Amino acid sequence: MSSITFEASRRSSTDRLFYTSISIAVVGAVFAGFARTYYLRASFQPTPLPLYLKIHGFAFTTWVGLFVAQTTLVAARRTDVHRRLGWAGAGLAGLMVVVALAAAILSGQREVLAGHADQARTFLAVPLFSMLVFPVLVGSAVYYRRYPETHKRLMLLATLSILDAAVARWPIAWIAATWWAYFALTDVFVALAIAYDIVARRRIHPAYIWGGLLILSAQAVRELIGPTAAWQAFARALIG
Repeated sequence: MSSITFEASRRSSTDRLFYTSISIAVVGAVFAGFARTYYLRASFQPTPLPLYLKIHGFAFTTWVGLFVAQTTLVAARRTDVHRRLGWAGAGLAGLMVVVALAAAILSGQREVLAGHADQARTFLAVPLFSMLVFPVLVGSAVYYRRYPETHKRLMLLATLSILDAAVARWPIAWIAATWWAYFALTDVFVALAIAYDIVARRRIHPAYIWGGLLILSAQAVRELIGPTAAWQAFARALIG
């Protein structure tokens, strides 16, 4: 075996280990965040979850499960099944955007009726901007599906771009006490992916550069735009 072939084989093995490991970490992060409000809700809260939020939770849980399945299939070298399942994932991503936007509006309307209008209008920027970033990353991953190195990084970033909702709900006091903590902790996952690239390849893949910047930019913009008069007027038209 030549040194080039050996290096390619070693890199492929470490890639499989990394993507499998980070997919498992995503599962843990999601479960930790939504255990009390979704997965184990009956043990922590007496009130049932509204149907639209059950649908929302099911769709996003399915995405996480599909992400794990896809990384496992690649690790098992079943790329044929991975490709066929990928189209189902693309369809699911489109459904998730519709479900998430509907959930954001309906939840916002409930908060307005509960007397939390200003907070609801400001917060609406969070799910709406997330649902701008997520389909861009998924759509780009589908477009670059014939380029595995780009495709898998974009799919990972797409999944990480919606992880902040789970991280924000981790039962850790200082996360709830600061507006930026859940951003920072979510971005740690992105940083780990970039760090792996640097260690494994001595460079950062372009997908991580522009995809990571897209996530960071959206995080910053939605925090800045939420309190503005223009956004408040827009949110008022959507949720009252």
